[in-house]
Amino acid sequence: MKKFNNFNILLMLATVLVSFIFVGWSKDWDQLRKDAGQINTIRADFIQEKHLQILSRPLISKGVFYYEAPGSLRWEYQSPIKSILLMHKGRVTRYIWAENGFRRDSGLSLQAMQIVLEEITMWLRGHFAENPDFTASLEPDRKIMLTPKKKAFSAIIRNIELIFSDRPGVIKSVTIYEGEKSFTRIIFKNVRVNEVLKETVFGAPEL
Repeated sequence: MKKFNNFNILLMLATVLVSFIFVGWSKDWDQLRKDAGQINTIRADFIQEKHLQILSRPLISKGVFYYEAPGSLRWEYQSPIKSILLMHKGRVTRYIWAENGFRRDSGLSLQAMQIVLEEITMWLRGHFAENPDFTASLEPDRKIMLTPKKKAFSAIIRNIELIFSDRPGVIKSVTIYEGEKSFTRIIFKNVRVNEVLKETVFGAPEL
């Protein structure tokens, strides 16, 4: 179960990353692939809502997200619990806030990370429709739906919904449906595209 939980977290981050790649909206996969190369950097604030049947209110987390082509990522939770996930130069590391500062977390499954990195490689090229693990569909109202094909995936994720803003280059929300009444929704605000990011953004925090 821990392996699948780790995979769920990383798959969510991979989905968010590639969601921003599409700078326009089209009902044509070829056009989406052509648009994929136009994003160099992204900086966005996010609010994550975790909805569970046993909870009367969703669990709320907030943070900031950075991306730089071709494959650097910083996914930072700032509240209620601090943590940072970094992907840079082919390495994936995670840091968790402890009493005296950040400490490196070695608990993420290497196998789960490898699976997700393979997915990122496909999706960064805009290859949603060709992905052997998901059925992808372009739908009205600026929506892409991803449905897992494999039982190992569908056991933890029923489908993924990407909603695009009417502003080019901006994703409005990502919703990962994990069960009939449980889902995780990530809403993005203050999105800035193709700004210069400091080199330290993708560096390890002070331990």
